[in-house]
Amino acid sequence: MESDEREWERSSVVQMLPVVAPRKLAKVPFVEMADGRLQGVVSSGSDIARVYVSSISAREHGLSCSTNNNRPCGGHSGGYACKHIQALVAEAILQYGIERVARFLGVDVPEDGRILAHLNTSGASTPAAVVFSRFLRHLSYLEQPGFATPIPELHWFPATGATA
Repeated sequence: MESDEREWERSSVVQMLPVVAPRKLAKVPFVEMADGRLQGVVSSGSDIARVYVSSISAREHGLSCSTNNNRPCGGHSGGYACKHIQALVAEAILQYGIERVARFLGVDVPEDGRILAHLNTSGASTPAAVVFSRFLRHLSYLEQPGFATPIPELHWFPATGATA
């Protein structure tokens, strides 16, 4: 067994984590835990051409939500979680599981399953362009031909069971 572990450590392939549950990609097409934030892209409920970049900083619990061209979200003010941030957290839990999301954000796993209620939130500023460009880069992989081996950067995209 020890030799198997060492082989995995030398491997250039990133270990893929299975999706906890199928996601609705039309609402939150991109969610990741990176750069010290739970962050992602959330579709607008009122305008099909608009998306929001929402995030929660991992330790400070600073909330940020704006359009991809840095216009502030009308429902977000300071430490209040707008519907985009709420959708982001819900999809992160589907993607990664509540234990992993809570651990990443630095809170105990709540028995009621409501992570946002257990955060000490405040307002924050997150560069939406950085998160949005990462999302666009991931979208470019959809145009690639099929691969026989895993693509590490696509671990967030569910291979089966996704609904639009």
